[in-house]
Amino acid sequence: MFDWLYTLLTPNATPDITQSLVVLLIAISIGFFVGRIRIGSVSLGVAAVMFVGLFLGHYGFRMDATILVFVRDFGLILFVYGIGIQVGPSFFSSFKKDGILFNALAVGAVILGGIITYCIHVFTKMDMDNAVGLMSGAVTNTPGLGAAKSTLQEIQTKFTTRQFNDPAIAYAITYPLGVFGIIISIIFSKYILKIDLVKEGLVFTNKANDDATTIIHEKCRITNEDLVGKSIYQIFKQLGTQNIIISRLKNSGSKVVYAPSLDTKIHHKDVLMVVGSSQNVQNFITQTGKISTDLFVESEDDVQSKNFFVTEASAVHKTLAELDLHNKYDLKVTRVIRSGMELLAQPTLELHYGDKLLIVGNKEAFSEIQQLIGNSEKRLLEPDFLSLFGGLIIGIIVGSIPIFIPSLPVPIKLGFAAGPLLTALVISRYGGIGIIHSYINTGAVHFMKDMGICLFFAAVGIHAGESFYSNFIKFNGWLWLYYGCFITFIPLLVMVFVGRLFFKLNFFQLVGLMSGTYTDPAALAFSTKYLDSEIPTQAYATVYPMVTIFRIFIAQLLILLFV
Repeated sequence: MFDWLYTLLTPNATPDITQSLVVLLIAISIGFFVGRIRIGSVSLGVAAVMFVGLFLGHYGFRMDATILVFVRDFGLILFVYGIGIQVGPSFFSSFKKDGILFNALAVGAVILGGIITYCIHVFTKMDMDNAVGLMSGAVTNTPGLGAAKSTLQEIQTKFTTRQFNDPAIAYAITYPLGVFGIIISIIFSKYILKIDLVKEGLVFTNKANDDATTIIHEKCRITNEDLVGKSIYQIFKQLGTQNIIISRLKNSGSKVVYAPSLDTKIHHKDVLMVVGSSQNVQNFITQTGKISTDLFVESEDDVQSKNFFVTEASAVHKTLAELDLHNKYDLKVTRVIRSGMELLAQPTLELHYGDKLLIVGNKEAFSEIQQLIGNSEKRLLEPDFLSLFGGLIIGIIVGSIPIFIPSLPVPIKLGFAAGPLLTALVISRYGGIGIIHSYINTGAVHFMKDMGICLFFAAVGIHAGESFYSNFIKFNGWLWLYYGCFITFIPLLVMVFVGRLFFKLNFFQLVGLMSGTYTDPAALAFSTKYLDSEIPTQAYATVYPMVTIFRIFIAQLLILLFV
């Protein structure tokens, strides 16, 4: 009577579509449960899906080969595209600060890991397909594994008689080493470098407060007699002031507050609300007067501030100068928040779909700009499938472009890992391409990333599990773990000591750099709890895209040159 249910839930060497989907969903469901189990403050998280897949594959559960390949590749595409959209804006802006140094250290560690992998291949006679899997697992880099498998598939298509090992076997063996190796390195580095976490946190906070890119607002009372009677424009020109906005003004002896224009004249003891970077604001106040304690300038009676979301096409890709809200509506934009970053509302700033504008002015005028800007939070919550799938199509096309290099057996392609990632970075940097925009709400991005990586891990695990045990015995898995230690620990420790001793990097940032260089969210989660700080997340996001791209290329090159 229940034969159909027994067939669905038991191992099958030749599964149909329904049985394949059931196995896939079982691997993901159980994997999520296992991933929540904590040992101390460490858990496998979504990576547990792969290990559950290995277990199911070992005990005879299978997926239809065509479905498995589709699920694996589509999952990888969703995952890397979500990463690119999430970290794109902060990735490009980071190059104005420590991004170049961070990425140089991270890429150096990636290249060193590739060199160590090549040395293991030469001195131990390990096949390069296994060595690349070993490397990808030892540094917990899933896109690198995906790129290696795609490249092997390309070579297999051209040279049908050649047989290759599945790099996912070595990947699965060394992956736990990669996860726990980073955590061990973080703890080891703290004690070796004799880090005082409280002191280190204070040092970073003080530096961040002085950061020239941090947007602040401060009240200023005009006491410089040379500036009295001049317009704000004339004062800016005389002082050489740049990147400063005067959002509110209250004349001395008055309680009326208004948003001034550049033509507004300044009087003695007027109080201004100055918006800009910390350094620029402090310089302006020093030159014009002193910090004020006046509370009336913050009053909402005459001038109010309100957040508006850009959701109308009439405002997207328009500069603030083109919108000209001050002259048309007597409203002033002071700040723009994009992907969690605060940007000063300069006239040349181009608006992207989903940007949040902080607007100051008369409340009656707010309703007049509703149709121009949009401000529809409901629309932002609704997924824009045209933008999402349009971006994915472009990413797949970019990843499929063949790059011919002499002496290589097949052309290099960015593949399903790097193609969508680079596309997402560019789209998020410029706000979109044509009708395709970059905004995806935070919940949707997290869902896309988690869904994608679950599909990939489940498919890889189920396929690798079929021969995991026999390969572990055949190739001496314990020896592979030993080799993996060189790839895991040497680049990490070199990067830590170079970053700390030569470049004096803050330890909180260094920990984020370690997690980002190994693209390991489990290590990042551990570090934020271990340090009780979100500072590592910033460094993690800074290097993640560049590291992912380099790991993809290193994996492809090692396969193409030495397989």
